Amino acid sequence: MYEPILSVDNLHVSFHSQNRVVKAVRGVSFALQKGETLAIVGESGSGKSVTAKSLMRMLPAQTAKITEGAIRYDNQDVLSFSPRELQKLRGKEISMVFQDPMTSLNPTMKIGRQIMEGLAKHEKLTKSEAKQKAIQMLEMVGIPQAAERIDAYPHQFSGGMRQRVVIAIALACRPKVLIADEPTTALDVTIQAQILDLMRGLQKQTGTSIILITHDLGVVANMAQRVAVMYTGEIVEIGPVHEIFTRPQHPYTKGLLQSMPRLDADRSEPLVPIPGSPPDVTRLMGGCSFAPRCPYVMRVCHHFSPQSTSLGPEHQVSCWLQDRRAEEMRRSFCS
Repeated sequence: MYEPILSVDNLHVSFHSQNRVVKAVRGVSFALQKGETLAIVGESGSGKSVTAKSLMRMLPAQTAKITEGAIRYDNQDVLSFSPRELQKLRGKEISMVFQDPMTSLNPTMKIGRQIMEGLAKHEKLTKSEAKQKAIQMLEMVGIPQAAERIDAYPHQFSGGMRQRVVIAIALACRPKVLIADEPTTALDVTIQAQILDLMRGLQKQTGTSIILITHDLGVVANMAQRVAVMYTGEIVEIGPVHEIFTRPQHPYTKGLLQSMPRLDADRSEPLVPIPGSPPDVTRLMGGCSFAPRCPYVMRVCHHFSPQSTSLGPEHQVSCWLQDRRAEEMRRSFCS
């Protein structure tokens, strides 16, 4: 196994609001290899975006706090970075594409200027050099007549073209890691496919590692080499995409796959939804957080949190069904 470009170890993130504490991320660990795409999936509120923003230290300082864990980029401790070091990290080393391009772009600035800002800061280019590089980036992401449209404003582009501009901004300084947080959710299916093809092509050209945040398992199947499944702030299963899709081991992963339409499935078979709703993360008790919704729940699940169990070199799951201690715990309850 090669040295990862980015690694996260036992990350805990909490939000403080008045008298409430929301434990949004609880013990997340994963590594991102050079040139790979790692997808992070889960229902809304599972902690995907909070995890992503933590990697760049972009959480609101007034309410959010990383209480435990480590984030290492290229063998550097990101949590110890000064504000100046974080400025160098963001955009140059790690960049991010958000879900809605209209909220990512400044509506009062021409798109060329928005691309040139990062180039001027990180690449130390002159204004004319930065403009030429900005035109090249627009051409790379498939913007027609880039030399003319560089002086256009965001509202003069369609949704798909705006997202291409956002990707051009994110890749302008050739970052080693690109975090794409629901990059195609706001787009129709045809434009979504074009954007995903664009990201795949650019990754081949630049060798950029990608963390793809999504709830769409179809996108995962087409884009990622590995997938991490999150539930209530925890990674419950992580492994190669083909293993997760063909032999999922966590009941939540199985539920996600059963609730997803498949082209090869019998159309007469109804989709099977996951019963219930995710729990209130401010009131989590002991045990497995998925236990109230799990069709395979055991008594031990309500009392003790499962630990990560290795099912292979890259496949781990946190579930009592796969834990060798489950039978011993069951006997202790029955005695």
